[in-house]
Amino acid sequence: MGAVAAVAGAAAGIGNVAGGILTQFLSWQWIFHVGVPVCLATLALSAAVLTDDARTPTRIDYLGIVTFTPAALGITFGIINGGEQGWTSGPAVLGFAVGAAMLALFLLAERTGSNPMIAPALFRKREFNGTLVAAMGYYLAGFGALPVISLWLQDGAGLSALSTALVITVQPVAFFATSAVAGSMLHRLPAHRTLGGGALAVGAGNVLMLAIGAGSSWTALIPGLVVTGVGAGIVSPVLPSAAMSAAPPSQSGVASAAANCARQLGLALGIAVLGSVFHRFSTTSGGTGLHAAYAHGLTAVFAVAAAIGLGSGILALRLLKPPRPATQPA
Repeated sequence: MGAVAAVAGAAAGIGNVAGGILTQFLSWQWIFHVGVPVCLATLALSAAVLTDDARTPTRIDYLGIVTFTPAALGITFGIINGGEQGWTSGPAVLGFAVGAAMLALFLLAERTGSNPMIAPALFRKREFNGTLVAAMGYYLAGFGALPVISLWLQDGAGLSALSTALVITVQPVAFFATSAVAGSMLHRLPAHRTLGGGALAVGAGNVLMLAIGAGSSWTALIPGLVVTGVGAGIVSPVLPSAAMSAAPPSQSGVASAAANCARQLGLALGIAVLGSVFHRFSTTSGGTGLHAAYAHGLTAVFAVAAAIGLGSGILALRLLKPPRPATQPA
């Protein structure tokens, strides 16, 4: 798991640099064009080297898929439009309404279906809920602000696309180093210390980035990017195994997949929520100039991300901490 997390961190760093090169010397659209052959090569490699599972395959919960997907899309769409056009605007209300309705249908399908995507009984386990909280919280707080950080570095601090990519790459480098070096050691620690502690570190990194101001340069971000990367590198190697151990053996794969889904959903919601916060506060800044306006918006973004990271870390610590053994009467 440590190796997998380290590879993910390395991929994020390579992707940042490649995206900066493509944007600066070609155009930003090329970051999507280049992704196509990479995905095709991945599909071909997977078909060649991955073997079928010897266990009896389970049926796919198509009803769960077609209800949960629009639920997540609707809520994300509502958040984005609410931040840009107002929370009572038509697109925002429509997104939240569709998201809420489809989420209700998803929960109904999971409770009544014969082959639910996620067994409802899993949500009655404190350890499972703790892994979901940590997964969503650390990814939202750690990576949700990267798009608006990129905007500030280019349009506020005046860096080129490539220089912006190199600055942001500090975070995945810290992620990679922590996962690669400490991955095996982290498994020896209790899950509440690694998952909760890592999420707290991500929140602390956002606190450090609150130091940014109207006159700040790109160097003001470096300490916070390093700490958030370290925090993410603590959580990532441990998260899958912690999720699997929180579920019965027959549902360990589902639990691990649910934790990964929570992580990706946290990123999607983080980009939407923190992007909306940035738009709201950068357009109402009392300062003059784009640099000051963007700095004002980023301060609000880091405050929200810090609250989410610290809050999810504290909650994960509480949910994942093993209960004290009952004392026997004398």
